[in-house]
Amino acid sequence: VQLVESGGGLVQAGGSLRLSCAASGRTSSSYVMGWFRQAPGKEREFVAAIRWGVGSTYYADSVKGRFTISRDNAKNTVYLQMNSLKLEDTAVYYCAADLTPAITVADAYGYWGQGTLVTVSS
Repeated sequence: VQLVESGGGLVQAGGSLRLSCAASGRTSSSYVMGWFRQAPGKEREFVAAIRWGVGSTYYADSVKGRFTISRDNAKNTVYLQMNSLKLEDTAVYYCAADLTPAITVADAYGYWGQGTLVTVSS
């Protein structure tokens, strides 16, 4: 499975961005697609995830109500709509995929994209 993220950039606090993760290769409707982020000097943390087949969604408390994860089956793409961005949302955002029940655990995912940088300025 290959994952390619896009959509990162510089945005002012309170603004919005939409990240995309295009999946190719041996994908499966049983996969969980996750978004994680890593800020400088910090560990990679769970942001959101979606079960590709049924569309169930999961969010970290820190982004609940501000971020929305969705998928487009026809395009094999997962999106992360980020609204009301805060300075603390600044990080490299990674897309991940795997057949895993440990949705919020980074080590449970075997496939990762290269990451896309999101910088929120004041």
